Amino acid sequence: MSMTKYDFNTLLVQHQDSLRQHALLFTKNLEDANDLVQETLLKAILYYRRFREGTNLKGWLYTIMKNIFINQYRRTRKSRVFMMQGEDTISCRQLVFSACRNEGENLFIKDDISEALSGLSCDYRKPFNMYYKGFKYHEIADSLQIPIGTVKTRIHLARKQMKGTLSVYKPE
Repeated sequence: MSMTKYDFNTLLVQHQDSLRQHALLFTKNLEDANDLVQETLLKAILYYRRFREGTNLKGWLYTIMKNIFINQYRRTRKSRVFMMQGEDTISCRQLVFSACRNEGENLFIKDDISEALSGLSCDYRKPFNMYYKGFKYHEIADSLQIPIGTVKTRIHLARKQMKGTLSVYKPE
């Protein structure tokens, strides 16, 4: 017997609080987190037939949320670039954005990150870069022809080494 839409919606309500907590990690703002949760639940309801009963509903919802957040971020970033190119005057929002970002400082940070990456051995750098570019663990394992556990370990160790190298940027 398959899950009814009512049963599915009941399960969604049960996950709403944990989704909000997860959304706060992305947005750092309660209102934006609530919007993200609402959009996630709406998308889940629209596509509930794609959910396979017996699989991890929470993981499925988190994946939907992550994809929505990434797409919104990309859209916002593109519109910000478009606004900056299309206007002669500078809006208050653009002033706040530019005041909070120091491009010169960002270049130094980028150089430090590149140097830290180049300090990794090739065995760690390749899986780390692939993971950073969005490849899944199994895709990295297949591409490099190494076990998935080795991929996870190398990425973990690369992160650990990078954190140590870039500890100067750690917030106090």
